[in-house]
Amino acid sequence: MNKIIKIALIVIGLIAAVLWFSLPSADDPDAINSGAMNFMFIIMYILLTIAVVAALFFGLTKLFTTPGSIKKALFALGGLAIIVAISYGLSSNNAAVVEAMSGRGIETTEGTVKNIGMGLNVFFILTVIAVLLMVLPGLKRMFVK
Repeated sequence: MNKIIKIALIVIGLIAAVLWFSLPSADDPDAINSGAMNFMFIIMYILLTIAVVAALFFGLTKLFTTPGSIKKALFALGGLAIIVAISYGLSSNNAAVVEAMSGRGIETTEGTVKNIGMGLNVFFILTVIAVLLMVLPGLKRMFVK
């Protein structure tokens, strides 16, 4: 099986190299409609699909075969849901932002502003948690000795 995968990857690499050298120049106005470009996109979509399916398959297989992993995954999803709920509560639907965006010609609603604020708050909270999880063990090792 491993030999077949290696051979398939070599063939795909050779096809991609041939297509790369047969691409039209950037000055060509009809370059976007070239067959080489379309075939490269088809190869990219096929490889992306294979990667997504493999990642999902092996991830879910590992999740369901390892004892206790479903419980850990549910705790992680629950923690993420709590962080999203806290972030949504902390975000504000600022009417001044809606008016400022309307003045620029961008239609927004207070709900959209609140959702963007929630997304930013989730990002900041998860960033702080990640930094703390990296720094605290180092500090603990430094002072516990």
